Amino acid sequence: MKDRIGWGFIGAGGIAGRFMSGMQQVPEAALVAVGSKTPGKGEAFTAKYGGQAVDSYEEVVAHPDVDVVYIATPHTFHLEHTLLALSAGKAVLCEKPMAPSAAQVRAMMETASAKGLYLMEAMWTRFFPVMQRVREWLAAGEIGQIQYVTADFGFGGGGKENPASRLFSPDLAGGSLLDVGVYTLAFAFMAFGRRPNRIVSLSDPASTGVDGRMGCLLGYEGGGIASLFSAVTTTTPQEARIIGANGIITIPGFWHPRSVSLARKGQPAEEFRSDHPAEGFQFEIEAVHEDLRAGRLENAVMPLQESLAIAETMDALRAQWGLRYPFEK
Repeated sequence: MKDRIGWGFIGAGGIAGRFMSGMQQVPEAALVAVGSKTPGKGEAFTAKYGGQAVDSYEEVVAHPDVDVVYIATPHTFHLEHTLLALSAGKAVLCEKPMAPSAAQVRAMMETASAKGLYLMEAMWTRFFPVMQRVREWLAAGEIGQIQYVTADFGFGGGGKENPASRLFSPDLAGGSLLDVGVYTLAFAFMAFGRRPNRIVSLSDPASTGVDGRMGCLLGYEGGGIASLFSAVTTTTPQEARIIGANGIITIPGFWHPRSVSLARKGQPAEEFRSDHPAEGFQFEIEAVHEDLRAGRLENAVMPLQESLAIAETMDALRAQWGLRYPFEK
């Protein structure tokens, strides 16, 4: 693998701009080509960040200097655009959620495997220094057996809805679960290290039919419960906790964390802080680079089987609510 790794972007919306703020912190990352369906959007993006605006997504994946393609389109297009990039022989980092359904995630995984190409879900939260420290504490048994995990991610206070927003669009698989609830699920998966075997949930539908708010309890074989909440109509503290037999780990702003505290019985509290620049997307970018240079086809911190298990859990939640998107009917 060459010293500088070339990136192609499919999509030039808000998440792509935030991703670029992280890429600017990674000297060996080069933005090569950007494709957007919106006239002028790719040109505006490259005028700000560099790279070449091209006329189609096909041109992005065909560019000889593109080593890895970042899929930054709405998640209903992730399957199509991931398969496009894989068909061109490119590695893929696909924004979360990887796809609206487990069936689509499975199709992406099977194609990447058949072609011997790298694929990862862009669960950027996993790669923050704070989360690395959390995993180290858990591996060392600092809080003992995990008994209870909580995580909430809600925004959009006041209960107001914007039916024109993708967040409320059934056609774009809107709702809180796929947009931000996936963060809470991924956190529970990381904490327990396994999938739940019991799921109980409720959803408050928005006027468009998607989940405006959702809450769920996950039960785990061998003991342990996770309590998760997400919303696009209610603002919450956006905090996560892991409660064990011997202590508690608390993470404010857990989806882009800068600090974490560890409180153990009979010991002084311990805090870890990370004063990194930008929002933090650089950490997953560096992880992708490390994987590509090592010749790996997936990432150990966010493995594909876990992305699939999370998607299957989201399918199970939606089944409990009777929520099916128009393209599934």
